[in-house]
Amino acid sequence: SAAGSPAQGRRVRIPGRGSVQQEPLLLQHNPVHKKVPLLLHDEKPVAESVVILEYIDETWKENPILPEAPHDRSVARFWVHFVEEK
Repeated sequence: SAAGSPAQGRRVRIPGRGSVQQEPLLLQHNPVHKKVPLLLHDEKPVAESVVILEYIDETWKENPILPEAPHDRSVARFWVHFVEEK
């Protein structure tokens, strides 16, 4: 991973490169939606884009992804939801 990224020096796995039918790991960890995005951190699943972004921000505070200002964070969440719904 890139220098300074949240995953640097940490075990982070993102399953789901193949189709859903070919990805038993994805189905095991995300049985509700059966799709990516899915982040596995210490073998614990975190699903859905906004939830993953917030999880990364809360877990690795030294490398935030979302903006610091509350309004800017809400705008970022809006666009993530907008893209996911398209």
